[in-house]
Amino acid sequence: MTGFAPGALVRARDREWVVLPDSDDEMLILRPLGGGDDDTAAVLPALETVTSAVFDPPGAADLGDSSSGRILRAALQVGFRSSAGPFRSLARLAVEPRAYQYVPLLLALRQDPVRLLISDDVGIGKTIEAGMVAAELFAQGDAKRLAVLCSPALAEQWQRELREKFSIDAEVVVPATAARLSRGLMMDQSLFERHPYTVVSTDFIKSPQRRQEFLNHCPDLVIVDEAHGCVADGAGGGGTTARTQRYDLVRAVAADPGRHLILVTATPHSGKEEGFRNLIGLLDPELTSVDLDTVKGRERLARHFVQRRRADIRHYISEDTEFPSDRETSEAAYGLSGDYAALFSKVLAYARGQLTDAEGASPVRQRVRWWSALALLRALASSPAAAAATLRNRASTLAATSETEADELGRAAVLDASDEDGLEGIDVTPGADTTEGDPDAQANSASPERRRLLELARMADSLAGPKADTKLQLLIGEIKELLADGYDPIVFCRFIDTADYVARHLGAALGRTATVAAVTGTLPPALREARIADLAATTSRHVLVATDCLSEGVNLQEHFQAVVHYDLAWNPTRHEQREGRVDRFGQRRDVVRAVTIYGRDNGIDRIVLDVLIRKYKEIRKATGVSVPVPDEADSVVEAIVEGLILRRDEPADQLTFDLGDDPRRSELHRRWESAAERETTSGTKYAQQSIHPEQAVAEAQAARAALGTRADIERFMLDALPALGAPVTTSAKTGVWQAPTVGLPTGLRDSLPRRRAEPLVLHRDLPAPRDHAVLTRTDPTVEAVARYVLDTALDPKLDQGVGVRAASRAGVTRTRAVSRLTTLLLLRFRFHLDLPGTSGSSQLVAEEARFAAFAGRPDQPDWLTPADIEPLLDATPDGNVEAGHAARLAEDAATAAHKWADHLAGLADQLAADLLDAHRRVRTGAGVTRRGLTVTAQKPVDVIGTYILVPVPVG
Repeated sequence: MTGFAPGALVRARDREWVVLPDSDDEMLILRPLGGGDDDTAAVLPALETVTSAVFDPPGAADLGDSSSGRILRAALQVGFRSSAGPFRSLARLAVEPRAYQYVPLLLALRQDPVRLLISDDVGIGKTIEAGMVAAELFAQGDAKRLAVLCSPALAEQWQRELREKFSIDAEVVVPATAARLSRGLMMDQSLFERHPYTVVSTDFIKSPQRRQEFLNHCPDLVIVDEAHGCVADGAGGGGTTARTQRYDLVRAVAADPGRHLILVTATPHSGKEEGFRNLIGLLDPELTSVDLDTVKGRERLARHFVQRRRADIRHYISEDTEFPSDRETSEAAYGLSGDYAALFSKVLAYARGQLTDAEGASPVRQRVRWWSALALLRALASSPAAAAATLRNRASTLAATSETEADELGRAAVLDASDEDGLEGIDVTPGADTTEGDPDAQANSASPERRRLLELARMADSLAGPKADTKLQLLIGEIKELLADGYDPIVFCRFIDTADYVARHLGAALGRTATVAAVTGTLPPALREARIADLAATTSRHVLVATDCLSEGVNLQEHFQAVVHYDLAWNPTRHEQREGRVDRFGQRRDVVRAVTIYGRDNGIDRIVLDVLIRKYKEIRKATGVSVPVPDEADSVVEAIVEGLILRRDEPADQLTFDLGDDPRRSELHRRWESAAERETTSGTKYAQQSIHPEQAVAEAQAARAALGTRADIERFMLDALPALGAPVTTSAKTGVWQAPTVGLPTGLRDSLPRRRAEPLVLHRDLPAPRDHAVLTRTDPTVEAVARYVLDTALDPKLDQGVGVRAASRAGVTRTRAVSRLTTLLLLRFRFHLDLPGTSGSSQLVAEEARFAAFAGRPDQPDWLTPADIEPLLDATPDGNVEAGHAARLAEDAATAAHKWADHLAGLADQLAADLLDAHRRVRTGAGVTRRGLTVTAQKPVDVIGTYILVPVPVG
């Protein structure tokens, strides 16, 4: 028997180590004092000498200056890889979560397993909340592997968020990476076995063959992004639609009762009760039938459901969250030029002819013609470029073999479904050519219909540019006004051809006043981000022209403050997603702007605006809630547009259409208002009442105090770098700090990340270039500096010959902050935790740094309370202490240190009891049994630093 319990201090290989769980009689798993997880070593006591170790208190040889205690404490805190408190993962987070973001984590810790639906409003931070839960499950040993299911357009963003903010290094699994990740796999091994953390395209993995491989090796933790798009409205499975395939996938994932499942969506309830029931039924099958009109039913759902609006968390307890104070919206109308109106007239006449010429046409053929006509009118309302491309392209619906298939293909190509197939491929220009026969004959314009389409395409080509395109004229004026008011706008277009066309002409019109770039679905996600970063890095004002490949999940608030809807979306939720790219947490502008451009006389825009967009805004303004358009909206708009096309009593060149009291619109709006009423009441009906906000704040503050806040890390780096020979200056141009590394000790320079800027650049917050540092505890540069400071303080021999230490273990300061001799002790507490979970009990080791203090002689200490200690931490020197006197004081403290053991042991036991209470507090509820939860203090307590405060003599 080795006799070394987890958390015990031992000496081996000429240094001190902490014994970790998973050690046994034959092999010890050890982590060096001050070291990280990467320094963990396995030692065989039968072959190497391992003895119990006692951490010697500091003495005269360890004396340093007055700032040593503060710097050393921060270095010690940065070195902690996990918290001893109930939120063990916070030590690994590169973000400082808002108080309200702890609520989902508190709720998750009350579940076993975690089954959670996070439905906070757009821009509140659902990704961070889901990541916090995942990081905590890993830190507590309650989960080993992770898969995030999301849109392919968001896969790399999820990968980056997990890596930069949660220290989870995940692989992206999309069609372009699957083959590479599968190379080198052993026989019958899955890439999901090889790679424990993955971000997976839902649409890639949903097919039956890939789905089964994923399910066979599914991780014990799955996060589903935009989960509302992964549930079917019907109760059964089967079918071939994308939504049904996603539902089959996620339902199979949820079928394992021991799997942790986190669903993320801002729109859990689309107005269709059956879809909402299927969604919450993934968390608990009984929720599909529970009566949510009863208190008991709502309490049952509240165990799993978190939903807050911005108004709920803008001021949360004592913390304000800064969202833009206002979203200033406006509409801008244009009228068609004479030539453009003439083209509209010809196209409308062509569409009417197609739809009314039913002789000899099958029902499938008629549906194909309908969708082709609708595609042509949408493209024509968008831009001459999109119109020309549509007129020259073959319709995707031409391959349909049934009316149902024609409708599926048509809706995918023409309409703006919010969740059917994600946002990939939605910006491709549809086709209008429905001619059948030999494709070569069509290419040679053999068909009269084909010749007519090509003639119309040439007319569209001739309208390119602001002279004939009054819509483009209007945009140029709106953009110039936004730029003049200090806004950098994003222009959203429906089609790739339109975006390229707008970017080209807008760039020419703005000249050197602003830089213009286009991002469309032709670029893979990584190149989209690179192009946006290059645009944002320009010194001039900038304009981004984009399609809806950027309208969901992509954060653009750092560099843009306005949105222009160049093309109306036929789904108001898409408008909200577009505006949500800039109107979200982190936007520095108090007021963001949104401009909607529409054609007053092209018919199509007027219908969409009156039936959908304005009603959506009216409901949002009245209720404060974004309510998705009811499912039947597409069919209503289709019917009204069809009426416009077929209305022969309307002159072809007169495209106005008075909806008046159209019963179809009225019924749609009635249903929408009813859904809005339900959604508004759901704020109280499904409110999370089982978590008290004060509890979240208290636990968060305790965790921050134990680990060091962002301000503590910032102060540490700004103190430590100059002390190590790297003076820090502030760049007036960029607002970041810079420090030359040439003066740093050799040992520290060698341990800095290889990819770093020179001089070293320090940012307060993410995002930052990869070769820059961020002032967070998980940044490799911050970790390297903290490690060096701690190692050279604990063992000065590690950097012999350099003579540079930023912190020392002892100090003597004369100060007016005390009236009698006072000693501050920097202590390191070590704890052994047993945390019960779904897969059994996890044995963990954690550390915390605290100060204790006493007044009087060290052999007769008068111990101070925590309230008395806090003001002493920033005591400033007010006089000198003679070197010999300082050495005697330090030696007296070291000699008397053994007399503090009982008091420090009592502090350790009390802290262990407090930590146990905190763990129990966050885990109580939801019927979760937590028997076996223990926190045990390891003794003796390590005295890391002794800092003596000497009073200034009176008179």
